[in-house]
Amino acid sequence: MNIQIFGFHDCQDTRKAQRFFAERRIAVHFVDLDERPASKGELRRFAERFGPAAVVDKESAPYVAMGLRVALDSPQRLLERALTAPRLLRTPLIRNGAKVTIGHTPEEWQAWVDAEKCKRSTG
Repeated sequence: MNIQIFGFHDCQDTRKAQRFFAERRIAVHFVDLDERPASKGELRRFAERFGPAAVVDKESAPYVAMGLRVALDSPQRLLERALTAPRLLRTPLIRNGAKVTIGHTPEEWQAWVDAEKCKRSTG
């Protein structure tokens, strides 16, 4: 498994994701979005799977502070803004090869772990 977690150290759901994989002894590559914002290509993977609107956290303080509730930007424009203002993103963004999830989704992560175990036992 090649798990990559994009998030923030102070995000509770990001910490839950890190703990989930750590408890299963799965190495992860953590990308702190405060230190290194996500690239356009990285965000595009998530937007293609879930839609641009799902990647942006409309409940976040930065979203409200930037006046985006009244700006009525298109989801694509919001995604562009998130490149320079990563706190607009819904985190954690987790990638396992071509598979991606947004937010706290332990059921899906467990399915990845189970599929990997199954591959190893039959391989």
